[in-house]
Amino acid sequence: MTEPDSRRDETLLAIAKAETIDALEALRVEALGKKGWVSALLKTLGGMTPDERQTEGPKIQGVRAAIADAIAARKAELETAELNARLASETLDLTLPAPAAPKGSVHPVSQVMDELAEIFADLGFAVATGPEIEDDWHNFTALNMAETHPARAMHDTFYFPDHDAMTVPASSSEAVGEKRRMLLRTHTSPVQIRSMVKQGAPIRIIAPGRVYRSDSDATHTPMFHQVEGLVIDRDIHLGHLKWTLETFLKAFFEREDIVLRLRPSYFPFTEPSVEVDVGWKDEKGRRVLGGDGDAPGHGWMELLGSGMVNARVLEFAGLDPSEWQGFAFGVGVDRLAMLKYGMDDLRAFFDGDGRWLDHYGFSAFDQPTLSSGVGARA
Repeated sequence: MTEPDSRRDETLLAIAKAETIDALEALRVEALGKKGWVSALLKTLGGMTPDERQTEGPKIQGVRAAIADAIAARKAELETAELNARLASETLDLTLPAPAAPKGSVHPVSQVMDELAEIFADLGFAVATGPEIEDDWHNFTALNMAETHPARAMHDTFYFPDHDAMTVPASSSEAVGEKRRMLLRTHTSPVQIRSMVKQGAPIRIIAPGRVYRSDSDATHTPMFHQVEGLVIDRDIHLGHLKWTLETFLKAFFEREDIVLRLRPSYFPFTEPSVEVDVGWKDEKGRRVLGGDGDAPGHGWMELLGSGMVNARVLEFAGLDPSEWQGFAFGVGVDRLAMLKYGMDDLRAFFDGDGRWLDHYGFSAFDQPTLSSGVGARA
C-alpha cells in the first residue's frame, strides 16, 4: 500500500490546490472514474485470497473515501467562493423607476384551468378541491381499485414511509382505527369521494389540481395537472356524459365541428367505461387531427377517460346505487394546453424559462369569458 498511499497524498494535495470546478472534476475522474487508479485498485480485490482481501480491502476503501470527502469539501468551498463573488459584483438599484410594461405572465396551465372553470360553471358545475397528500383508502380503495392493481405499486406511486401511516379517528364514519398508508395523490378522483361523502347527492363538480406519478419523459412529468368531473343525480345515463363532453370540447377549442368517438374501455371506478377520442372535420367533411382524415389511424386523438360511476364507488361514498347514478371523466390539463396552444414538450412547462413564458404566457387581462372567447388574448 506504499504506492497507493503516496498517490493518495498527491491527489489530496492537488484537490486542495484546485482552483476551478472543472479542475476538480478532472481529478475525480482520474482517481474515482471507471478507469481511475482507485477503481483499478478495487478491481484487484477479486484476485486476492480472503485473508489478503480482508486486510487490503479496508485500506483501499479508506483511500477512496478520503479522496471523495476531500473533493466534496473542496467543491463546496469553490461554489461558496463563486457565489460570494457574484453577490459582490451583481447589484440591483432599487431607486430605478418601474418598467413601462409590467413584467411577468400567467402560466398556460393556470390560464387553461381558468378556461375550464368558466366553461363548466356555465354548465352548472362547482369547483371542488382536496388534499394533495392523500391516504390509500380515498386514492385507491374507495375507487374500487383492488390491492393487486398495478397503480398501487411503488414504481407508479409516491408513498410516504410506513411510520407516517394514518389511523382513522373515532369521529370518522369510516373504519375506525384502520391504518392507511399516505401518498401523493395519483389523480384528483379522491376529491370526488370526499365531496360525495360530505355533500351527498345530487352533486355536479369538477376537481382540478396537481397530481403525482412516477413517470418522466417528453409527454409525462412526475407532477402534472388534471381535471376530473363528476355528476350524480337520478336517471343519469351515458348520453348525458357524451353531451357534456361534446359541449365542453366545442367551447374549449372554440369550434363547432368537434366530433367525438367513444370506445369501450376499463377503469375500476366506472362501469361501463369509455375512452373518448376527439377529431374535427375539414371543409370536405373529413375528420382531421394531425393527418389525412381518410388514412387508417388518422383523424382521431385519444383525449379523455370516462364512464358511468361504478355502483361500488357509490356505496363506498354512502350513496344508494339503486337511487343515484352518475358519470365521471378525467383529462390532463397540461395536455389540453399543449393541444390548444401548440406546445410539443411537457417538460418545458416546469423549466421556468423566461423566454418560453414570454412566448406562451398570458396577460393578467386575458380573462376567459364565454362571450369574448375562452382563449381570447388582450
